[in-house]
Amino acid sequence: MDLFILKQILIIFALSTLVNFIFTKIKVPTIVGYLLTGILAGPYLLALISAKHEIEVLAEIGVILLLFTIGLEFSLNHLLKIRKLVFFGGLLQVSLTAGVFYLASSFYDLSWQSGLFIGFLSALSSSAIVLKLLQERSELTSNYGRTTLGILIFQDILLVPLLLFANLLGKDNIDVTQEILTLSLKAAFIIGFVYVGSKWLLPMLLHSIAKTKNQELFMMSILLICLTIALLTYQLGMSLAFGAFLAGLMISNSPYSHNAFSNLVSFKDIFTSFFFVSIGMLLDLNFVLDNYQLVIFSVVLVIVVKTIIAGGTGFILGHTFRGTVMVGLALSQVGEFSFILAKIGQSNAVISDYYYQLFLAVAVITMALTPFLMRYSMSFANLLMKLPLPKLLVNGMFPLIEVDIPDIKNHLVIIGTDKSALTLSLMAKLNNLQQVSIVFDPMVAKEKLRSGDLTVYGDAINEPILLKAHIEKAEIVIVSVSSLIPTMAIVEKVRRLNADAYIIVRAKNIDNLEPLYNMGADQILPEKLEIAIDLFNRVLVKKSYPQKEVSRILTHIRQLNLGKFSEKDIINPPTVFYELRNMSISAIKIEPESLADGKSLLQLHLRSKTGVTLVAVKRDTTIIEHPEPDIVFMANDIVYVLGKPEQVSLAYDLFSSPS
Repeated sequence: MDLFILKQILIIFALSTLVNFIFTKIKVPTIVGYLLTGILAGPYLLALISAKHEIEVLAEIGVILLLFTIGLEFSLNHLLKIRKLVFFGGLLQVSLTAGVFYLASSFYDLSWQSGLFIGFLSALSSSAIVLKLLQERSELTSNYGRTTLGILIFQDILLVPLLLFANLLGKDNIDVTQEILTLSLKAAFIIGFVYVGSKWLLPMLLHSIAKTKNQELFMMSILLICLTIALLTYQLGMSLAFGAFLAGLMISNSPYSHNAFSNLVSFKDIFTSFFFVSIGMLLDLNFVLDNYQLVIFSVVLVIVVKTIIAGGTGFILGHTFRGTVMVGLALSQVGEFSFILAKIGQSNAVISDYYYQLFLAVAVITMALTPFLMRYSMSFANLLMKLPLPKLLVNGMFPLIEVDIPDIKNHLVIIGTDKSALTLSLMAKLNNLQQVSIVFDPMVAKEKLRSGDLTVYGDAINEPILLKAHIEKAEIVIVSVSSLIPTMAIVEKVRRLNADAYIIVRAKNIDNLEPLYNMGADQILPEKLEIAIDLFNRVLVKKSYPQKEVSRILTHIRQLNLGKFSEKDIINPPTVFYELRNMSISAIKIEPESLADGKSLLQLHLRSKTGVTLVAVKRDTTIIEHPEPDIVFMANDIVYVLGKPEQVSLAYDLFSSPS
């Protein structure tokens, strides 16, 4: 039995696992690790992999599955929502980039076919790397993230005609009229085939298969459809990847697309890794060393030109200077689909082996640099902002209208643009709480200003922005920012400007608690822990646990997870000042027929049962401070109690639960 190919795959998996482990630790996308794996194991360095042809076959399967899943995720409805960003922004970026590199190629005595082909190769960016980074940084829904996503979607759509176009460029003495007619007939056939298949054929077929409730059969059928359509388009003179995209597109409108995607995503990731490994193996390090000056110049040229053009597109779409720089650097690399096109171009002699190697070197290096360029894009933009730039460039073509915030005090300040911050702002507005939002997304700021909200646009790290929101007079400040470092800087500045403000911070992990408390935060909500506690709370309620027992269990869970930030870990008896740090005044409405309705404070034994202290009672418009023990509670009274969260939870049962 020949185990040669199995040994080669084992080497790839072993190296990929090691490299990915290291890259995950340093928070660099694993795709860069796959490229490095290919370079290390390839014939130009360690020469560990000699089964080059077999690996390329696996890589081809990876490309097919990659395009198939893109077709499955393709949504016309989502496309229409961001059509301006996709079609206008994408067309502008691709056209200008391809045009500039086409003109630049004329200095190298290349044919117009080669120059145009290189232009389109350079215009595409890496969806796989950029979208993964945006998701990890929680910036996919930000203003610059939406623009970047729109342009990347257009590039993905453009891949389909470019795959056809690449085959045309490789033909000598082509009859343009005949080729256009042939292409039109193929396009008409494809449109008809996709329409009929997605409308009638595949829904009926998949429904019949799904009725068997056999997941194995469903999976085999999905792969059969994908490979069959890929081979069919290949027989028509198009690529396997294009056919796989069509197959995914045909299934995307069916109710089984999500099931198909979830079953294939793991296979796609495995086979896609072979694609990037095979690309790394193709890179000739001797070529890079022999032509290092040309490679460095080309890398710098690609990054600078693509940054300027993509950033300029963002500027035309309304971005400020910061957004312009961030969009530009996010799209400054060469994309993974360019590898597919380049391979077709080389096999059809559109580009020579020399320029193919130059392209590989530039593509691999720019993709490897992308995580670092995106990580420091805002810092780089802030550095450039110190230059005497024109006001139009700084504020964008559609600057926000300056709104004067009235001189207010004891208000709520909400910092952030994520869903938590926006939902909290809406809840405060509905309950007539005076608030000011600090928003670092011009599109969100415009929407809030249009709806009449008191909104300050800018980065809350800057003191003038905080002062504009009258942070020094605020009673409560909520910070909901995705990254730890900016959050720490904001908390530190807020605490310095307002020593009395109650600062509530949203954190991703428990590990973020200590640095945020040290900066001056009063209360921190570890997002992942609170979500888990909320889910477990629902489980306990469904299991009919008494509310008192639920409160005890959840409090114990918090104490176990919060470590030294839990009162349970204090060795010495807590002082009054420490106790006050963990207490807050809460308002509870007395519900009709609750345990407290019609009873006096003395009869209720509020202090002994819950541990809270009754501070005041609001009855209609009258506030009764320091109520006497014989006060009788009435339905719809508002009671104000002082206590810890778990104590307040027990008091809530007395005032709200039915007797």
